[in-house]
Amino acid sequence: MLSKITTEIKKTGASLTPLPRIGQRMVKTAVAVYLCLLICYVRSLFGQGMSAEAAITAVICIQPYMKETKVSSIERFSGTLLGSICGLLFLILLAAFPALGANTFLLYALMATGVLLSLYSAVLFRQPDTSSLAAIVFICIVISYPNIDEPLVQAINRFIDVLIGTCAAIAVNNFRLPRVTHSDKVYFLRTKDLVPDRNSQMAPSVLFRINSLLGDGAKICLMSEHAPAFFEAQMRRLKVNTPLIVMDGAAIYDAGAEQYLYKEPLPPEVSAALLARLEQLGIGCFVYTIHKNKTCIFHRGPLTAPEKAMYETMRTSPYRNYLEGEILDPSEIVYVKALTTEEKIVEILADLNRYDKELLASLRPVVRHQTGTAKYKGLYFYSVNASLQNAQTVVMRMLDANASVRWKHNLKLRAPYRGERDALHLLRRVEKSYEPLKLK
Repeated sequence: MLSKITTEIKKTGASLTPLPRIGQRMVKTAVAVYLCLLICYVRSLFGQGMSAEAAITAVICIQPYMKETKVSSIERFSGTLLGSICGLLFLILLAAFPALGANTFLLYALMATGVLLSLYSAVLFRQPDTSSLAAIVFICIVISYPNIDEPLVQAINRFIDVLIGTCAAIAVNNFRLPRVTHSDKVYFLRTKDLVPDRNSQMAPSVLFRINSLLGDGAKICLMSEHAPAFFEAQMRRLKVNTPLIVMDGAAIYDAGAEQYLYKEPLPPEVSAALLARLEQLGIGCFVYTIHKNKTCIFHRGPLTAPEKAMYETMRTSPYRNYLEGEILDPSEIVYVKALTTEEKIVEILADLNRYDKELLASLRPVVRHQTGTAKYKGLYFYSVNASLQNAQTVVMRMLDANASVRWKHNLKLRAPYRGERDALHLLRRVEKSYEPLKLK
């Protein structure tokens, strides 16, 4: 009997890597700086002199996501133009009134005022995101005063330097080897392969990598053992583009619309018989229901010490609704959870197998390790029809409105999650499958 039970135990551990890995953005930044230095060297052969402004601008302009880089390209150009104009006007002012630059303290005060005006001009022209770059360009132009012969030439050179850095950053960030994308594939990933447990946040590098894939059009469906509160609290920065499989396949949730698209509840007669049987055995349990697109959790029977601790912790979350009293609608029960010892779980299942095999046949029991306690485990009862495989089939039907989605891929770690490197390795497998090199 116990061989039919799915036992899923989460094991976590610190990464063995002593140093963080070199990220893709770091490499792109270094390449962009190298290109800037090469271009500036060529310009120096024609008497322009080497300049650091291009390389500095490239470092500033490299953005985490390709889409953001494309959007910011116009903003960078605007900031460069505004800074150059402010710097040119400043030098013209000093050329017309040399006395203003005679006193060092007054000169620096005027430069600081010029920075203020550069920042304000960006806001005035409704380009607030370019204000810092406008100020940087202004400083690059005026910092060499009074060793400036021609203000217009100085402004143009600084404009060109910053423009070189901006263009190099955009070119490097958008450069990609020839690839072919498979938008007809849907990748199903378990959340427990991306984070150690439901109390942990997704690592920034993992968040960046999966958002890059989603931004490029990859269809990634995340599957969780938990209710949607898991996503709302820990993965809200994910730019998901497919429904989420939650509650171990018992429901499908649209994070964008914040609503359930599908659920596989326990039949009312099954949930009633199960709750009655647990009550006879003196077992308390939590009853998870979906009522008006909200996860509502009720409690039946006595609370064990771990259940009391979980109840007091979980009920403070704004994403969960713990309710007192009778269950609103028995037909909305999605699963039942009991938190008890492993010996008691064996006793419960043996009792069901001995006295109510028909009831047990209509249930899918799952035993899971519970974070924060080694003595107690969670015993979950789902409908026999509620499974990840069935939920995946439903998701494929939802995404196949235009007959463009044909393949589904289940990717998971070969061993329990140990650290950030495991999640990144899994996403790398997604990248290779979704966007392989196009070899001619």
